Amino acid sequence: MRHRPAKALALALAVAALAPAAASADHGLLVGVDDDSPKWGQHAPADVEAARDLGLQAFRITLAWAPGQSQLTPADAAIVARAVAAARGFRLVVAVYGSAASAPRDDASRTAYASFVADLLRRFPTIGDVVVWNEPNTSRFWQPQYNPDRTSAAPVAYEALLARTWDAAHAVRPQVNVIAASASFGNDFPEGASVAHSPAVWYRQLGLALRLSRRTSPIFDTVGHNPYPDANDEAPWTAHPSSPSVGEGDYGKLVQALRTGFAGTAQPVPGTGLQIWYLEQGFQTTIDPAKSAFYSGRETEPRLVAPLDPTGRSRDQAAQLRDAIRLAYCQPYVKAFFNFELADESDLGGWQSGVLWADWTRKPSYDALKAAIAEVRSGAVACASVLRQSRSARP
Repeated sequence: MRHRPAKALALALAVAALAPAAASADHGLLVGVDDDSPKWGQHAPADVEAARDLGLQAFRITLAWAPGQSQLTPADAAIVARAVAAARGFRLVVAVYGSAASAPRDDASRTAYASFVADLLRRFPTIGDVVVWNEPNTSRFWQPQYNPDRTSAAPVAYEALLARTWDAAHAVRPQVNVIAASASFGNDFPEGASVAHSPAVWYRQLGLALRLSRRTSPIFDTVGHNPYPDANDEAPWTAHPSSPSVGEGDYGKLVQALRTGFAGTAQPVPGTGLQIWYLEQGFQTTIDPAKSAFYSGRETEPRLVAPLDPTGRSRDQAAQLRDAIRLAYCQPYVKAFFNFELADESDLGGWQSGVLWADWTRKPSYDALKAAIAEVRSGAVACASVLRQSRSARP
């Protein structure tokens, strides 16, 4: 695929992305938020009240794992119990991972990790969605990505971890949703400051590892992809036909990578039962000067958007969220969309992509997110118009 002429590739991907559109209008979309506030309780009940007012249906929280840990510690159990109680009425998705250097790369570590996930499911029957690690195709969360001989290392190790975890989780609860994770970026170079496998290469390598294992069962139930754009202010439907990135506008590229990567294996793919969840998406905003006292540090994002541009002349967070959610709804195999953060991080070096300021008051983009969620939940999204707009913006 990478050797095809750019124009031909762009056309093929556009067709793949848009061809199933007729089936998308009634498929539904779970809309949630990535936010650990239910774990800690210091923002209770404002976090849950805001989520309920927005119409959100799920929280994704994180749970730390350390090498050798096969059961939840008392502190772990207390954190999860607090989140379960706080987020009652919401779907609670738990991402279990540790540091990049602690990624489970041997049999003992994989067994411990899988046992840890199984223990989580046994203790908390209302939790039915578990994300296996976080962005394992990047060196920020999984090391090493490559072996000393420059061959891929992380996909093989992650496939083995998925298989072990899928078996352990399904033994506890047959209907559990085991979610494989991936980031949108990747350079496919063994050296450099930020080493990562691109999603297409990543899923091809996972599929190869699955074939070589001769496994006859799936290794995950859902793909949890983080379709961040190349630039914070680019429209969600922006396609990247000449780069390895897989944002929302590269839906066709992602579907093709999954179908090609796992062809001939026991792993379902889009069209045979596999769901795609956009597990993290977010657009960082400028800070209202009146709220500057609640922030500190130095901003690292060069292309911030305003929460709301009253003139409508530039892309703002309100438009970004509205368009991202509408587009996700209209992509047939996408079943969930999670906004990264409910409220901003106070450290400007972190993320300011919430619809609440760091003091937990509403940004001007709050109502736009609420309206987009209501539109999705009522099935009122005009997919023909959304996809026509998406198509007209393609290069």
